[in-house]
Amino acid sequence: MSGEEERFKLVVVGGGGVGKSALTIQFIQSYFVSDYDPTIEDSYSKVCSVGGKETRLDVLDTAGQEEFGAMREQYMRSGEGFLLVFALNDRGSSEHSAVFVVGRSFRTAVQR
Repeated sequence: MSGEEERFKLVVVGGGGVGKSALTIQFIQSYFVSDYDPTIEDSYSKVCSVGGKETRLDVLDTAGQEEFGAMREQYMRSGEGFLLVFALNDRGSSEHSAVFVVGRSFRTAVQR
């Protein structure tokens, strides 16, 4: 690789048990995890080619359980991109995970 690579920080957010870790591991390691193992916080990194340029994507797989809600402010500040994950077979997961990123802070809201 020549020169300095670009780096981006992606934060994967969503409720507990919706598949954040399964999607992240599938993307990073090309392996699908079918067993549920609650995550507190895991970090991954992958070099991708974007427009012919080597780019490092740092992925933060976050906890979805309510008891880890206090950690949200910290990782929302560090992210440059956010992937909201919810389960298609659980409508409540999308309603529960209504996280709106505004600048580098966050608010939870339910809008109807």
